[in-house]
Amino acid sequence: MAAASKRNTKSCHVGHVLLGGDAPVVVQSMTNTDTADYLATAIQCAELARAGSELVRITVNTPEAAASVPKIRDHLGRMGCDVPLIGDFHYNGHRLLAEHPACAEALAKYRINPGNVGFGKKKDEQFAQMIEFACRYQKPVRIGVNWGSLDQELLARVMDDNSRSAASLDATQIMRHAMVTSALESAAKAQEIGLEAEKIILSCKVSSVQDLIAIYRELARRADYALHLGLTEAGMGSKGIVASTAALSVLLQEGIGDTIRVSLTPLPGGSRSEEVIVAQEILQSMGLRAFTPMVAACPGCGRTTSTLFQELAGEVQDFVRAKMPEWRLHYDGAENMTLAVMGCIVNGPGESKHANIGISLPGTGEAPAAPVYEDGVKTVTLKGENIASEFKQIIERYVERTYKKKLQK
Repeated sequence: MAAASKRNTKSCHVGHVLLGGDAPVVVQSMTNTDTADYLATAIQCAELARAGSELVRITVNTPEAAASVPKIRDHLGRMGCDVPLIGDFHYNGHRLLAEHPACAEALAKYRINPGNVGFGKKKDEQFAQMIEFACRYQKPVRIGVNWGSLDQELLARVMDDNSRSAASLDATQIMRHAMVTSALESAAKAQEIGLEAEKIILSCKVSSVQDLIAIYRELARRADYALHLGLTEAGMGSKGIVASTAALSVLLQEGIGDTIRVSLTPLPGGSRSEEVIVAQEILQSMGLRAFTPMVAACPGCGRTTSTLFQELAGEVQDFVRAKMPEWRLHYDGAENMTLAVMGCIVNGPGESKHANIGISLPGTGEAPAAPVYEDGVKTVTLKGENIASEFKQIIERYVERTYKKKLQK
């Protein structure tokens, strides 16, 4: 079933990336380096961009971090990486933007959390200062509410209103209502100060799937701002992947969301790029975007006691991901290619025929031969020790002759 049309009509540019309106859903990620270490941060930004992150958010929490932002931007330029950078501000963003104008200029977007932009009487003043900087430098702003740092004064007000209401809400409903209220009231204040509605992106992040779905449905119903989706603190490994996929897929299917992040906890020393790949695969599996050729592979059964098809499937997946940056430069449409690596005769030939390129490896007791199909037609049978390298060569030749070569500048 096709996803519903997107509900919001407003769009804006974040650097060179169009976000919102009829634009495709954008993938973003966030660094976990110390931003004051500009070289390490630039390297990780480039790594995330190469993996497919179209926007990268960086922490800007100290004067040293703010001073590093233009250095990061310059170093990325020298690396040939133009990924837009988003500044993540908490508590002292108003002061950092005032004291480091080069940082304010180098960032493509600001992220403001209304729950900790300031406290007491200073809250509105400091929020206004940050919005004024966004207006001065013509930057869009994500107003990002998070249930771990929800504005306590606003929450108390919502609870008081609820206690006086005839139709009282339970604790979960109060939290959801407070988050939506925080986002919408902050957006209204930003517009009063002078920020255009087209330059406002809203997010309300929680770590519960059902809460996220309910909150964003309400946001989409009540507002016409671009929306950033993400399950905050999603967790590690399969838990984080499954929870994020469950939440985001429901909303995306309903046409809600303009940019997404999958907030996975990496293993110590693990690559941050995994969250980018998962976000891409969510969008591609739903038919909303195409980033890299999709590889179908059977799960294996008693007929597939050999590990050959498993090894080949992994090798092919890694191969096309590694080749995609090059193919993207030289060919149009290679990301839409479908591949199949199958493990026996039961579904192997049929599944292979449905893919652009498919291979059916021999199962237990079958002849030691692997027929290859291209666009439904058997073209060759591979045998011997070099099946993997020969199959990858077939893929390369297919790309070269099938997808129109881009004009070189």
